[in-house]
Amino acid sequence: LLEHLGKLGFRKPAMVAQTVQHWMLDDDYRALRVESTRQAFLDFVPLLIVGLADAEEPDSAVIAFDRFLQALQRGGRLISLLSQNRDLVALVALVLGAAPRLADMLARQPQLVDGLIDPRFFGAMPDRRELSLRLAATLEDANSYEEFLDRLRLFGQESLFLIGTRILSGTVTAPQASTAFADVAEGIAQTLHGLVLDQFVAQHGRIKDQETAIIAMGRLGSREMTASSDLDLILIYDFDHDAPDSDGPRSLHGAQYFARLTQRLISAFTTRTNYGVLYDVDMRLRPSGRSGPLASRIDSFSDYQQTEAWTWEHMALTRARVISASPAFRAKVEAAIRDVLIRPREHGIIANDVAEMRQAIAEEKGEDDIWDIKYAAGGTVDIEFIAQYLQLVHAAEMPAILSVNTQQVLENAARLGVLSIEHAEVLRRAARLFNDLTQILRLCVSEGFKPESAGADLMRVLARVSNEPDFSSLEARVREIQSDVREVFKQIVEGEG
Repeated sequence: LLEHLGKLGFRKPAMVAQTVQHWMLDDDYRALRVESTRQAFLDFVPLLIVGLADAEEPDSAVIAFDRFLQALQRGGRLISLLSQNRDLVALVALVLGAAPRLADMLARQPQLVDGLIDPRFFGAMPDRRELSLRLAATLEDANSYEEFLDRLRLFGQESLFLIGTRILSGTVTAPQASTAFADVAEGIAQTLHGLVLDQFVAQHGRIKDQETAIIAMGRLGSREMTASSDLDLILIYDFDHDAPDSDGPRSLHGAQYFARLTQRLISAFTTRTNYGVLYDVDMRLRPSGRSGPLASRIDSFSDYQQTEAWTWEHMALTRARVISASPAFRAKVEAAIRDVLIRPREHGIIANDVAEMRQAIAEEKGEDDIWDIKYAAGGTVDIEFIAQYLQLVHAAEMPAILSVNTQQVLENAARLGVLSIEHAEVLRRAARLFNDLTQILRLCVSEGFKPESAGADLMRVLARVSNEPDFSSLEARVREIQSDVREVFKQIVEGEG
């Protein structure tokens, strides 16, 4: 056996043999306690070993599969599918070896593997219309509010798993994944908005001429989401000033009505059911932050943004995007946001505010770890702040610079002549690399990434998505690009050079 394992490519055949022996003899694996499943697995072991030997790091794949098997709740169908598809074994081995987060999801919900054998898996990513149809089909026969929430969570987790697996397998690009994650979150948010509103109206009725809009901020707003992104949301509302009470059996007055509605919406996202949490929701970007009301009336929102908001709030507003509202109210909210962004501003004041905010973040988060891609000196935050600064100081004369997407802002700024071609190329190249790396790291690492303790599979994936021959080449490239970005930040925002 040891000789056979060695020929297959395992570097530690004794360890592999011992692990296989545990699979075949021990009763520690919950999923194998059903006799039919156990027998199917034993018949499958020879093919499994051959499949795991095809992994980039065969010994690590065996260890990862053993860890997965210990966590597996039930496995009859999964084992059957794996035994019939050697390519699927290799794909699952990659997931298990590089992305423990996805492996844990698969262990809890083995049915997720069905998506990997769907003929559509390696095709084009579903657009928003197709996602909407799939979501509707998932929810159509839900019999209760609780079942509705469970099915939404299953849909979200399945989508995350499938998008994540495609990132690992190299069959989607990082920008495609960012858009796909955002489309899933947006579809779920729109669905929940309607569901929660209907439930709320059944209890409390409606206020005359009421309107509500969900504004996505941050990564959802810019459609640059990752597997671990939370949702930065603001809820905006309006109603007839002269008739502020709802007409339901449990009537509520004006602001109280919409505060309660917002609480209900947040709860629908964040309540932990049997299938976990849908998304973490962050409402801190609302006017006045934690001290302000959960929801804002449209005129109050506009007044605050025009007269009281700090520069950092206007920076955040550059990525604001209405994701759920009636067409008329959507247009009204979008116009209010645009009016704020195209207001004339003093360049020097904005530059000073942006530089001070960047320094404050560096003092709080640190900026010396190059693998903290977001906060490192010359990292993602530097690029985002440059894009936001350029919009705030130039949008009054050049509204065409505006976009919620960072890379599109850089394109617009270069085209309009407010960003040099040289600087634009540095920033675009960096933004692409950082997005590629961030998608992988957020998918595969729950804490900060440390190369010295990272698995070989993950380091190979990082090098591959960056088109580098090995990890050391990637590390050198990251250092160089971050240095270039920091120099551009100094020249544009801090006025050096």
